[in-house]
Order: sequence, then C-alpha cells, then structure tokens
Amino acid sequence: MFFPSLRQRVEHWLFDLPESLGGGPLAWLALPLRYLYALVRDLFRGELGLRAMSLVYSSLFALVPIVAVSFAVLQAFGYHRQIEPALYDLLRPLGEQGQHLASSIMRFVENVRGSVLGTVGFVVLLYTVVSMIQKVESSLNFVWHVERPRSLARRVTEYVVIMLVGPVVAVLALVLLASIEASAVASRLSGLAGAADSTPHVTPYVMVIALFLFMYTYMPNTRVRIGPAAVGAVSAGVLWAAVGALFARFVVYATQVAAIYAGFAVVLLFLIWLHLSWLILLVGAQLSFYVQHPEHLRSGHEEVPMTGALRERLALSVMALVGRRFLDGGPRWDVAALAERLEVPGTVLSEIVEDLESHGLVLDAQDDTVAPARDLGSTTLASILAAVRHETPDPRRPAPRAVAAADAAASAADDALMASQRDRTLLDLVRSVS
Repeated sequence: MFFPSLRQRVEHWLFDLPESLGGGPLAWLALPLRYLYALVRDLFRGELGLRAMSLVYSSLFALVPIVAVSFAVLQAFGYHRQIEPALYDLLRPLGEQGQHLASSIMRFVENVRGSVLGTVGFVVLLYTVVSMIQKVESSLNFVWHVERPRSLARRVTEYVVIMLVGPVVAVLALVLLASIEASAVASRLSGLAGAADSTPHVTPYVMVIALFLFMYTYMPNTRVRIGPAAVGAVSAGVLWAAVGALFARFVVYATQVAAIYAGFAVVLLFLIWLHLSWLILLVGAQLSFYVQHPEHLRSGHEEVPMTGALRERLALSVMALVGRRFLDGGPRWDVAALAERLEVPGTVLSEIVEDLESHGLVLDAQDDTVAPARDLGSTTLASILAAVRHETPDPRRPAPRAVAAADAAASAADDALMASQRDRTLLDLVRSVS
C-alpha cells in the first residue's frame, strides 16, 4: 500500500497543485517533471520493454532481408556500396566488434544476392520484411493509443513506399551528411581541423534523428503533427547518442563478458544494443504522443475510469460535432481529431464511436473518419443515449438475478431520461452548436 500511496501523492503534487499556484516557478518546474514522470512510469510498467523485445526478435530475422532489399534498390542508383558504412555507423557503439558484425551481415547479404532464391525464397524474404514493418507499426500504434491498424490496401501501398523509397532517401542523405562533415569548411568551423582521428562523427546521430522523425510521423495510423514528432525524435536521438557512448565504454571494459561467452559475446552485445535502440525509439515516440496529447500524462496506458454520465455526454458531443460538420459540408471528423477537440483519450472515444456505429448512428470508414448514418431530423437524442446506456447484447455480460423493487426503480429512472429527450432530435442539437 505504500507505493500506491506515494504515487498518488506524487501525481497530486505534479498535476493538481501547480494549477492552484497560477504561473509561479513551481508550476513551471512541474511541467517538465510531468513528462519525466510519465515516461519513467511507462518504462516501469514494462509494456514498452516487452514490445522492444518483440522488435529485437523480429529484427534478427528481418535484418539481412531488409539490407538485401535495400541493396537491390540502391544498386540501380549506384549507391549500394554506402550500405556497409551506414550499417557500421549504427553499430559504432559495439566498437571493433561492430565493424566485424557489419562485415558479417554484408557477407550474408552477398549470399542472398548470389543464391537462386526461387519463388518460395523470394516470398519468404518479402514476408519477413513486411512482417518487420508491420511489427513496428503495431508498436507505434500502441504508443499512440491506436487500436485499428491500416487497411490491407493502405498497407500494400505504404509498405512498398517504405521498402523502395526509404533506402534511397536514407543513403542519399547519409552521403550528403558525410560529405559535409568531411569538408574542410566544416572542420574549420568546428575547430577540429588537423585532428581527423578525434573528429566526432555527427552523421549517424543526424541520421538516427531523421529516421526517428520519419517513423514517428509516417508509421502510426493516426495524424502526428511535425512539432511533437520533432521533439520526440531529437530527444530520442540525443538519448541514443548518450546511451551509445556509455555502451561503447561498457564494451571496452566488459572483458569478463568476452571471456565467459567467447565467440558469442558479440552476439550478446548486439542483442543488448538492439534492444536499447528499439526501447529508445519507443520512448521517443511516447514523448511525442504526450507532447501532442498532454491530457494522457496522468493516465498513460492505464484504463481510464469512466462513468455512465460521462459516456452519455461524450456520445452527444460526438454526434453534435459530426452532425454540424455534415451540415456545413466540411471534411469529416476522424476519431483522433474528435479526441483532440474534446480533450479526452482516443481509446475512450473509440469505444464511444464503436457503440454509436453498432447502433447504426454513425458510419466509421477505413480511414477512421466518422459521418452520420441517418437523417439528422430522424435521429432522436434518446436513441443516442440508448446507444451508450444499452449496449449490444453480449453473452459474457452478467445477467443478475432480479430484485423486483430495485429493477422497477432503475426502469423508472431510465424511462424518465428517455422520455425527456424523446422529442428532441440531433438536428435540434446541431443547430444550437456554434
């Protein structure tokens, strides 16, 4: 009981007290502490770590196929020889062992390119790459509280873009950054001319930040603003560089690990570094989510407590906003935009929209846009309330033994509520919405 009590006190100080202090220094101090608290809490819950482990497992199978596909795409542009130095830059924290590992991966790629895969082998290779991209999308959808993945048609087109365009853009940017970094002008500006061996390589860090930014904005099946995505990408990139520096020192001094595991030491270190890299990516995505949706800072991924009255209010609000947009002839609302407008978690609003859809009140398209399913003048407010008060039948829902007096009182209250809104329609409500 001590830790829950301590957590409640910390949350009370971070989220409740600063509002009563106005714009004082304590309120400004509490703002970054809220984000730090939310990220540490999510790490200790373990869900981000489990998903990072899942991505490590997928990476082991998909690493060579992904590099092979990238090699094949880049070969048409004459930049295929840039893959090995780019791979080594990402494995730089492993030291000399990282260079050996990058060379081994490239030998595997040469074997894939030189062998006759056949139809079955090509299908397996393609499936491995697509499965890896799908795992990344699923993990980022979890971070962004998105329950519905992309449709099959969107997956085919967008995954092809990632596989074909992604390697070209990444390596071209890598070549450009490397040329800028190696230029004499850049060396003089940085004051490091004449010290080539000690010159810090900023290229891999800039590339990691750019890669994080692309994944944060493109991969989740929701609209991610560039500002929050940039905050998460830069923070994750700086964290990746700092952890990489510490991990490089660990590799140098971890002689006991090499002695115990012998030839397997490089594999063990590679797995640890891969897990840390995926975990940093997810932490940066979580920060981007909180920057765009600060209303989630307190609850995180925990189940949001809801009341019947709040569900009814949200259902009416959703129908009013959707109906107003329909009458104005503007673009349809999507679930993410509705959640942002109402300042409620997207998972909560998704449940409300699903209830409304199951009762035939709204149409939810594959792109998560919502439109009225009936004529506004024939949709009563009582039917909207009934959609969230009386959900669709479910055999798992308990059916308590009747208590006549209690059941009669509940039925009378329900009838009174329905009767009070039976004569009002959604059109009446929409006309009063500004």
